[in-house]
Amino acid sequence: MEFLRDRGSLFWNLFFPFVLVFGFAIAFSGGDQNIFKVGMIGTPSEQVPFLKLDGIQFIAYDLSKAGTTKQSVLKSLREHQIDMLLDFDTGRYYINSQSAKGPLLKRLLLADGGGAKGLGLTEQEISGRPVRYVDWLVPGVIGMNMLFGCMFGVGYTIVRYRKNGVLKRLKASPVSAFSFVSAQAASRLVIVLATSIFVYEGSNLFLHFVMLGSYLNLILLTALAAVSMISLGLVFAARMKSEELANGLMNLVTFPMIVFSGVFFSLEGTPPALQKVAQAFPLTHFVNAARSIMLDGSGLAGIWPDFLFLAGFSALFLLISSLTFRWE
Repeated sequence: MEFLRDRGSLFWNLFFPFVLVFGFAIAFSGGDQNIFKVGMIGTPSEQVPFLKLDGIQFIAYDLSKAGTTKQSVLKSLREHQIDMLLDFDTGRYYINSQSAKGPLLKRLLLADGGGAKGLGLTEQEISGRPVRYVDWLVPGVIGMNMLFGCMFGVGYTIVRYRKNGVLKRLKASPVSAFSFVSAQAASRLVIVLATSIFVYEGSNLFLHFVMLGSYLNLILLTALAAVSMISLGLVFAARMKSEELANGLMNLVTFPMIVFSGVFFSLEGTPPALQKVAQAFPLTHFVNAARSIMLDGSGLAGIWPDFLFLAGFSALFLLISSLTFRWE
């Protein structure tokens, strides 16, 4: 009831994600972006002008490495993680017709000075249903909204309770720390699930997202991810009594997660060390698993590593927050 009475929080959780989804849907429907990622399989027969153009990042894929296949690279292209694929082994190049960047790269490649003839490449269409950028984006926006709702909705609120003396009064009651922490987590879980479903369905009425998997699996994943983010927020709330300190530390954690969890842009082509750091964030695993369900139709068997990480993360941080919790 406190949440519902706070109109500012209600607006943030329900309507701010709509602004982001529709804003990015409009912004990325044009072709005014000037940063490109081009994947390469094999080695070109000669160095042509296209391969030396400024503003293009060329990413080499080694199919001999474990986990790297032609299909996985095409999946990256289909889901807007790269903008073009040059396959020198088969003499073909691929673009995503739904990408704002692909057609421009094609024109650069086929231009008189581009060197397409020298490379000896022919165009090949991507099979499967086209994926728009907004389809790729929406799991990240929902995950970001969940992160803010869980971290600040639980962590900041409990710190305020401690500072105002509310927890000191509850200490005199027969409620244990574990019961109180679990109740806070459960109530926030209901709110986060409800707002996430509302945002998704409300946006879907107008944008019609690609959804190839099971809605039940997506809801189960969302619930588990929400618990993991709530548990992280509870760790900050376990002992702190300064709202300013809690706010600063939670911002210190949330913003790197938003930037490096693949919410707005792919980490394809970034340093391997950064990609490994991103795997420590629960938001990364939610976003990757949600996109696998929605865009690839994956079942629980296909996303079990992400499920396992989120479950272990939740159990560990709920235990830490329960053991370190202080009423005063």
